Amino acid sequence: MPFLWSLTSFNEPFSWGIPDIVFFDKWVDDIWYKRRCLLFQIGNMAHGINVLVLAMVAMTRVDATGEALQMFKPPAGDRNIIDMTYDFAVNETIYWPTANPFNMTVVFKGIDPSSGVYYEGNNFCAAEHGGTHIDAPAHFYRGSWVVDHIPVDGVIGDAVVVDVTAKVSGHEDYQATELDLRVWEEKHGRIPDGGILFLYTGWGRHWPNKERYLGTNTNNTSILHFPGLHPDAAKWLVENRKIKAFGIDAASLDYGQTKTFKTHTTLFEKNIVGIENVANLDQLPPTGAMVIGLPMKIRGGSGAPLRIIGLLPQPTRLAAIYHAATEWLILSIALLILA
Repeated sequence: MPFLWSLTSFNEPFSWGIPDIVFFDKWVDDIWYKRRCLLFQIGNMAHGINVLVLAMVAMTRVDATGEALQMFKPPAGDRNIIDMTYDFAVNETIYWPTANPFNMTVVFKGIDPSSGVYYEGNNFCAAEHGGTHIDAPAHFYRGSWVVDHIPVDGVIGDAVVVDVTAKVSGHEDYQATELDLRVWEEKHGRIPDGGILFLYTGWGRHWPNKERYLGTNTNNTSILHFPGLHPDAAKWLVENRKIKAFGIDAASLDYGQTKTFKTHTTLFEKNIVGIENVANLDQLPPTGAMVIGLPMKIRGGSGAPLRIIGLLPQPTRLAAIYHAATEWLILSIALLILA
């Protein structure tokens, strides 16, 4: 009788009549119904966990050493890839005032009369230093790398973006300082070894207006005005950090009024590659993005046109599954409580 005793709040046995038995049956039915609901929810959760584990396994591959390598979610359209290169266009692309501009002539465009096939072909020519391009270290330091000596990963790495737009506003000749770099590190952490440091000045908003971008429409380099990196900041970088390249959204690593190009020489002595006229730096976060840049491989060149893109950080497939599973689990628990 222990079971029967537990069903009552009395301290003594009771006798069963017809009403009591009917009530007891309904009560037991209700208990089993709730238990069945509970078992169903638990089974549902177990099945979901099974699916989650299988999906995680499917999204993970193991290499020969047994190390798990997570498969990354593919980019959704172009929203995760940033084009950091300006178009090369006749009468638009900005070059150093004393350099030959970009030019392109049509060789043929139309139906080839001999074959009946449509065909296009052009010739182009330009100086090394114009548009989005690299400065090889030999550009300002004898004996340093020329373009074809730069390692293939010389402009590939983690991007660090230091925003000095507030200081450049109203001060076109601003030179970013060591303090600017230190303040950035206090907020975002140490500039990583092998990283590519970009100075975001906001000057790209003037592209392709040559007079606004350079400060002049003439070939007079003494009246150039645009921001750059202070030589003392460049010295601090080479002595205290190990970046592989330095880029800027302006016409030169040095500011427009320089006469010595000390920032160039300081960086180039250590074979730190320069990247000038970088586009769309406003679309990169301070950290977390990766950049891939491949220059035209000009043998012996002091510079070259550069195609550079930024890859924005995005969750892996496993992370996406985790977030979806978390939402599903919360919903299941809520339904279980309400059952």
